Amino acid sequence: MTTTEPVFAPADSLLRFATAGAVDDGKSTLIGRLLHDSKSLLADQLEQLEVASKERGDEQLDLAMLTDGLRAEREQGITIDVAHRYFETARRAFIIADTPGHAQYTRNMVTGASTADLAIVLVDARNGLTEQSRRHAVLAGLLRVPRLVLAVNKMDLVGYDESAFHSITAEFAAFTERLNLQDVTAIPISALRGDNVVDRSVTMPWYEGPSLLEHLEQVEVTDETGPFRLPVQYAIRAQDEDYRGYAGQIAGGSIAPGEEVLHLPSGMRSRVDAVDTADGELDRGRAPQSVALRLAEDIDVGRGDVLCAVGQPPVAAEELTATVCWMSPKSALTPGTRVLLKHTTRVVKAIVTEVRERLDVTTLERGPAESLELNDIGEVAIRLAQPVFCDPYERNRFTGGAVLIDESSHATVGAVLIREAH
Repeated sequence: MTTTEPVFAPADSLLRFATAGAVDDGKSTLIGRLLHDSKSLLADQLEQLEVASKERGDEQLDLAMLTDGLRAEREQGITIDVAHRYFETARRAFIIADTPGHAQYTRNMVTGASTADLAIVLVDARNGLTEQSRRHAVLAGLLRVPRLVLAVNKMDLVGYDESAFHSITAEFAAFTERLNLQDVTAIPISALRGDNVVDRSVTMPWYEGPSLLEHLEQVEVTDETGPFRLPVQYAIRAQDEDYRGYAGQIAGGSIAPGEEVLHLPSGMRSRVDAVDTADGELDRGRAPQSVALRLAEDIDVGRGDVLCAVGQPPVAAEELTATVCWMSPKSALTPGTRVLLKHTTRVVKAIVTEVRERLDVTTLERGPAESLELNDIGEVAIRLAQPVFCDPYERNRFTGGAVLIDESSHATVGAVLIREAH
């Protein structure tokens, strides 16, 4: 039972966002404040939090405990895993990815931000931009996160000084000029005291913008970009009803009954009879909705295939040039490394033919490399045993992304951002 009567946001208003920043900049406290002040906590969660804070002798609730769920995190006071939390307001539903600040957990940041619609980079108002702050801004740009919020936290510890806020925002703007970040919003906050987190603060009358939650509720999420893409997850057949539909999540663009689609790998075309969902038929399906398409022609379509726009198909690629974040603590990525590449719903065998360079995510400098170690990011060449139907990552984050899987352990060992496909 919640502390207030629940309210439910429209189902199509989901916003995924990731928080990042340097250690002790207050990411977990910020998320705890969002959950607490938006009345999104269950009664037993709130009671447990009050009891734990009282036992520790804290005058205020330790809101970071709501997200620092791992025992190691609580002992060290840092976030080392990606903690996902769900909450909703009357206007929107949210999924939060609380990502680590330490450099050795770069892979976790990549994981948390890869599907985010927005990233929040926290900066301690006392310290300004740090190496970790810059690293996370670079990763947000590299991952093409479409929107970024610079949350200047702990404003209470600098006396809510306007000049401190503007100094940090100016420095951040100068740094991010090279990152191709198009939509950046700066908000001064105090996560501990709740200033400008859910409600606008009276302590900073010089700031006339929205609170953080107001901004998150208002920001537009548009996934209907680029040509239509539907990687097929499953072919649904119901013989007693003479039904055949091809199910998956729309990865780009939109589709409506009567429009023509191209099937890959066969190259055959068909018109769409209907766009089905669990709630009934749609006049038009849009990314990132999950749908099942019924086609006019009888085509042999299975998992791993793609239904796409006729005039703008993806590339059928057997060779990739890609940016890879290496995630394996057991071995380095070197030329000759054999892996499985999972791209949308298709899994193929692959071999790394070349490691070309390594990226310094703090300075943006690129240098030659012969291998990638744990948490390294660099450019590699990959040859595939079978083609995948892909786009460059900058055009489509879904069909331009993939993961590398260890052949023996089946552990995920790399995140892939496709740059060129042949």
